Amino acid sequence: MQPDLQSTEHTFSDGLFTVGDPVTHWSVRATKQVGYEVRVEENLLSVANRAILEDAVEGETVRRFIVVDSVVDELYGTRIRNYFDHHGVDYHLLVLPAGEPAKNMELVLKVIDGLDTFGIDRRREPVIAIGGGVLMDIVGFAASMYRRATPWIRIPTTLIGLVDAGVGAKTGVNNDGHKNRLGTYFPADRTLLDRTFLNTLDDRHIGNGLAEILKIALIKDARLFDLLEQYGEELVRDRLQRPAELVTAEDLAAAPGRAADPATEVIERAIHGMLEELQPNLWEKVLERVVDYGHSFSPVIEMHALPELLHGEAVAVDMALTTVVAEQRGLLDAEERRRILRVISALGLPAWHETCTPKLLIPALRDTVRHRDGLQRLPLPVGIGAATFVNDLTEDELDAAAQKLADLHWGDSE
Repeated sequence: MQPDLQSTEHTFSDGLFTVGDPVTHWSVRATKQVGYEVRVEENLLSVANRAILEDAVEGETVRRFIVVDSVVDELYGTRIRNYFDHHGVDYHLLVLPAGEPAKNMELVLKVIDGLDTFGIDRRREPVIAIGGGVLMDIVGFAASMYRRATPWIRIPTTLIGLVDAGVGAKTGVNNDGHKNRLGTYFPADRTLLDRTFLNTLDDRHIGNGLAEILKIALIKDARLFDLLEQYGEELVRDRLQRPAELVTAEDLAAAPGRAADPATEVIERAIHGMLEELQPNLWEKVLERVVDYGHSFSPVIEMHALPELLHGEAVAVDMALTTVVAEQRGLLDAEERRRILRVISALGLPAWHETCTPKLLIPALRDTVRHRDGLQRLPLPVGIGAATFVNDLTEDELDAAAQKLADLHWGDSE
């Protein structure tokens, strides 16, 4: 009689298990430790600031492959080249097209071709990405695949990059008309946040980033919402630049209750809130994620509206729609809904778009269900500053919410 081989189980070493004698089954269990740094810096392109090159080894030739988008090259290209020239760096600077329509696999392969031509040392010569969220997604995706993992450094130059795309682990590009259909989880080793880059953004791109900040406010931080409600128009006007030392005692006396430095507090709370949600669930093993708020319908809205809507603008439309859904369910009241829509408007964001119809929203919800493993897992605000998840949103309910939002937009409802 043959022995029961399946009953013979051994631990060969930590994480390696075998079954049978002789062995017929091996089981491998491994844990990958991940650590990355997000750090605020000022005036990164000043030649006196070595933060970008702090990992360079003294006495060795420093080589870097740098990728920027065309907008960054136009605004900062001369300063970027002067910085690396000043420090004697052997570098190649690759310029990619800017904007969501350029977020495709073709550009990922262009980065990879550039890395091959330049011939980087994959461990000691990190790729440097300087640009907006689209650029960082492209470069991060390329770095994750090149020689199966090449370190990289992120320097976001937009607000949405500063508080959202630049602090998480996801990379990716659009494919076949679908938002971020191809991608990986591969955080940059280091992200350097320099608020002075925001000086060159227009109002629309400031609003684009404020949409992601508003997301954090609505689902987990009522204080952050209050700051946006009170200072939103000021934040847009000043490009979130006004430092604390410029807020005088007279300012504070003239406006009791005013935050000493609302711009800094808004950015700090937004980044901390985002990282607080991402850190325990970096690989999205848990699919109920409050940071998915505003991202259930917006991917489809954004892709169908291109190039009319920026990412944050599509997120704002999604948040307005789901705010109405939450109101219809009694999760928030009419006054809270009015406050939310007023803040969206004050930040220069749309609360409605012509694509926001059942014809598009119902297939979008079905695609979200496929993305979230068979359940809606739809985050909805509970009042302002909290959230819950639902799995039972009906097509009729979605139709009613879309109609109500359209009526609010055209002034046929309050």
